[in-house]
Amino acid sequence: MAKDKQAGAPILTRDEPAKKIVATTAVQPKPVSTRSSITEPIRRDTAASAALPFGRQNYTLMLAGIGIILAGFFIMSLDKEEFGFGFLGLTLGPIVVMGGFVLEFFAILARPKA
Repeated sequence: MAKDKQAGAPILTRDEPAKKIVATTAVQPKPVSTRSSITEPIRRDTAASAALPFGRQNYTLMLAGIGIILAGFFIMSLDKEEFGFGFLGLTLGPIVVMGGFVLEFFAILARPKA
């Protein structure tokens, strides 16, 4: 059994968990800034842009898009054909709804004005 043991190799048993060998190196701490962040002036445009992700134009376009989508569904409900297989239910209504979704997509991606 003495032959199986290597010099300096740790012996692991079920009762003892494996111990990791950690290399000790000198780590230099990062320098701390002496200037306080409280005394720094706050820029208004940075604070305003961080408050809301969208501008007034974005929200207006979003509301218009929701209105157009609802109008498209209302147009589809006006179809007098059986099961909505007329022009209003199959053509005009879905085109209006898709237009509303395109407007919503544009409203989300449009960059807010400063």
